[in-house]
Amino acid sequence: MQILQFVLQVLLGITSVLLTLLILLHKGRGGGLSDMFGGGMSSAAGSSGLAERNLNRFTIILALVWFIAIVALGLITKFEVI
Repeated sequence: MQILQFVLQVLLGITSVLLTLLILLHKGRGGGLSDMFGGGMSSAAGSSGLAERNLNRFTIILALVWFIAIVALGLITKFEVI
């Protein structure tokens, strides 16, 4: 059980950092970090539709993995026998 808990904690840490970065890359209403890293250039080129949809999908999948890791860690902690 210790190995599973360690793997879930590492997965939670990695997904937390990646989820934060992906959320910051999303296109905002008035610019922001997405424009700083070239988001403004891609929207002017007209190809941001597919890229934005793929970014949304990847963010949702990563958020689900993050949520499952949190729930699993909570269940392991609750039912762990000392």
